[in-house]
Amino acid sequence: MALSFPNASRIYDARQRCVRFWAYDEALEIPFFVEADALCRVDPSATRDEPGLLNAFDRYRSRIFRSADRIYSRRQRKGSYTLVASDMK
Repeated sequence: MALSFPNASRIYDARQRCVRFWAYDEALEIPFFVEADALCRVDPSATRDEPGLLNAFDRYRSRIFRSADRIYSRRQRKGSYTLVASDMK
């Protein structure tokens, strides 16, 4: 089953230098992180600060969600998932 993304919320995590968002597998909430390098790979003009990374996430949300779904579908059950630059196809 594919993930759903009904929650449009995303937050910048300054400590980990990433953007966090959530997906759902039926009733399970699945946390995801997108590294700054991954966001800059899909949007080379993005700045590596909070506004720049959140804007890149918003512009490429569909692509990020497809990558998250692909990573999750591997069924390696984890507490959370991190998308890195090589995941952004």
